[in-house]
Amino acid sequence: MARYGFDHIHLRSPDLEATAAWFQDKLGAEIARRVEGEAPRIDMTLGGLDLFISASDARVAAPPVSPYNGIDHFGLAVQGLDAAVAELKAKGVKFTMEPKQARPGVRICFIEGPQNISIELLERTAA
Repeated sequence: MARYGFDHIHLRSPDLEATAAWFQDKLGAEIARRVEGEAPRIDMTLGGLDLFISASDARVAAPPVSPYNGIDHFGLAVQGLDAAVAELKAKGVKFTMEPKQARPGVRICFIEGPQNISIELLERTAA
């Protein structure tokens, strides 16, 4: 069986800077990097956890009224992504994105969990 590990939490926010400032101010998160351009994002570290905060746009649905099920997605690190994908497909898991090279050294795919929770599987290797 494939071994999984926790990788990150990814949030979407209509106010990227204010959300990052809240995590920094309230919880002591540290800014690791800023990604500018078409898909702005602030990457933070919080207690050893990677927290990615992306800017919302017109394509992003309004948040549900609390209480609700689900988050944008969470990522699971896995070594041997292809074997893990085959194993999950054999178990009938629905893939919302087939494996692809996200950038050098990172391959990803997405699966659908209970209540439509989006789960990213990613494999990091030397670039």
